[in-house]
Parts: sequence; C-alpha cells; structure tokens
Amino acid sequence: MLVREAKSGDLNSIVEFQLSMARETEEVMLDHNTVEKGVAAVLKDSSKGIYYVAEADGIVIGSLLTTYEWSDWRNGTVLWIQSVYVVPEFRRKGVYSKIYKYVQNRVLESNHLKGIRLYADKKNSGA
Repeated sequence: MLVREAKSGDLNSIVEFQLSMARETEEVMLDHNTVEKGVAAVLKDSSKGIYYVAEADGIVIGSLLTTYEWSDWRNGTVLWIQSVYVVPEFRRKGVYSKIYKYVQNRVLESNHLKGIRLYADKKNSGA
C-alpha cells in the first residue's frame, strides 16, 4: 500500500468517496457538482487543505483531508483531519492507520506543524 498527497488525477475518486461518506454516515445526498468543485479547489490550492490518498495496486482505496487551524497555545498550526473515507472492502485492514501515520510523520518533521486533531461524530460507530 502506498500513501501520498493527492493530485489532480485523484479528483474523481475523492469526489466519489465524499458522496459515499455523506450517504453512509449522515444519510445525506450531496450535490455532485458542488462536491467536485470543492475537492478541485483544495487540489488546486493547498492553503485550503491537503488530501492524502492510499493506493493498492494503483487503485485509490482511501483518502482524508487535512485543514489548518492556528493555535496560539502552541504558536503553530494544527492539522484537522476531515473527510475520511476507505473503500468498504479495504476497511479494518489498516488503511486509515497508514494514512494517519503518513500525516503524523509530516507533522513530526515540520517546524510549524504542532499537532493533529480529529472530530468523529458520536453516531459514526465505524470511526
């Protein structure tokens, strides 16, 4: 399994993941065009956030988005993990853990990144 920053060629996979996640976790049907524009905006402008993806045999099987929050307590930026999705047949196989470790290593190697935060909805028992 390979973990890397997402690139423009990952747009369709990430959009489908976001649509699926909203249906599965909140029973919400998101507008495809809106989600596509939102994902594309992040892929074009890393100041909005960074998507990370996991690949198995060249197929994207999971992703997450990190966004930024300034912490005056830490005098640095904290990453928020959002929009986590793993393809159902790859769940409980360490995909999220691999992506998280990748992000964690980036934080540990950085001078300006000071931590990671994740919010999980209480109703999302899989999280």
